[in-house]
Amino acid sequence: MIKRWSAGMLLACVMAFAAHAGAPKVSSGDMPPDIFGKDESGDPISLENHRGKVVIVTFWATWCPYCLKELPILENIQNLVGKERIEVIAVNWKEDRDTYRVVKHRLKDLTLTLTRDTSGRIGEAYGVQSIPHMLMIGKDGRVDTVRRGYSEEDLEDIAADLNRLLQAPYVATMPTAPASAGSAR
Repeated sequence: MIKRWSAGMLLACVMAFAAHAGAPKVSSGDMPPDIFGKDESGDPISLENHRGKVVIVTFWATWCPYCLKELPILENIQNLVGKERIEVIAVNWKEDRDTYRVVKHRLKDLTLTLTRDTSGRIGEAYGVQSIPHMLMIGKDGRVDTVRRGYSEEDLEDIAADLNRLLQAPYVATMPTAPASAGSAR
């Protein structure tokens, strides 16, 4: 049976599509924005400080059951592999400070880097429209994989992507010094 759409429903769908289509997107191969919020000490969390590691950035919220299941799994992966090889940054997305504080207290034993994005500004820079939303960033600092709205069926693919990224060599590139005009040959 076909349902009739009201003008309001149609307008809402068009606006949601327009908002989604116009959102900045971070894709495979991109250098992502270097904004993640601040850590417990109030210091900015920078991707540059994690070069040479695989970085997983996940956007989550307390109302997202997959997200709450994902955080301990990512914690376990980070612990098994070692924080010197993989860093998980979990960004609480669009929840107020009090909600974040309560959940953060419940998650106090996790060693993931937890941060919050109350306004949605960080998520906007990454093209987050819904959660769960995960980025896997290679040792070179480039986005390798973006996963939106994944579920347990995707776990094998996520594990394969992580293993591939962990096995990839890291080649640190040194900036080339500009040649000076008066250098001897």
